[in-house]
Amino acid sequence: MNPACSKCRSAVKMLDEAGSEYTIRRYLEDPPTAEELGAVLDRLGLEPWDIARTQEKVAKELGMAKWPKERDRWIEAMVTHPILIQRPIITADDGTTVVGRSEEEVRKVL
Repeated sequence: MNPACSKCRSAVKMLDEAGSEYTIRRYLEDPPTAEELGAVLDRLGLEPWDIARTQEKVAKELGMAKWPKERDRWIEAMVTHPILIQRPIITADDGTTVVGRSEEEVRKVL
């Protein structure tokens, strides 16, 4: 979670209103490992370039938009620069995982 992110705050509000128990991981302060991010991507059924924030300054500096689709390279960049990870990512106890950028996606884990 990034407290400055309106989508994160909206997702937390929905979880609270539903009475859900959850744990927040402040990924900017506690970045995922490559293994953790790979596992989340597998649960999402996505690749790292699908959830990369390629408009971030660091992504532009790295030239990520022109990178070949090499999973390990993209994951390593996102682990090194967690600001590149799309947010919020929500994982339910049953393993359901979504990028909760819309109410519809957040509702999938409630």
